[in-house]
Amino acid sequence: MLWGAASGALELRADNKGGVRVSGRFPYNHETELAPGRAERIEARAFAARIEAGEDIHLLFGHDYQRPLASRQAGSLEITDTDDALEFRATINGSTSWAADFLAAHEAGLIRGMSPGFRVSKGGERIERRGDGLLRSVSKAELFEISAVTRGAYGQAQIEARAWECDQDEKFSSCTGLHPLNRWRL
Repeated sequence: MLWGAASGALELRADNKGGVRVSGRFPYNHETELAPGRAERIEARAFAARIEAGEDIHLLFGHDYQRPLASRQAGSLEITDTDDALEFRATINGSTSWAADFLAAHEAGLIRGMSPGFRVSKGGERIERRGDGLLRSVSKAELFEISAVTRGAYGQAQIEARAWECDQDEKFSSCTGLHPLNRWRL
């Protein structure tokens, strides 16, 4: 199952080949409160493994693989991973109905966010108590897609369903050993 941490601002520009250039930026090491008492931070280069391996990654409309906008394999998506942010540039051809819908929704100001879809790698997260809440830090995750969304959870990102539970008897400052299905909901 994939989980999306959302955020971002999406920028569109027409190119000279009849497509539209889309760019976005997801800054690392910024916390966001996803629900009361539930914060998350994606650490620098958390998505590096699949990016550096040259794996295919898609740009989707609303986390829907039935509505692809671009991909690395097709040569229409470029991804850069730095210590500061995950950045992408894509060329979208508006010839499919969903691409035309995306472009129209963006032009109307309805789609402005970016949300990476990923699976946390084994040992790639740390959940710790923070006052009355929890902070999840993701250090290693497999990035499969980036989506254009209506509203991202991370306000700092440019272009969730999460629920955490920690054992009330936990005597340490971090929560470990939680089954993934107990952490997230869609």
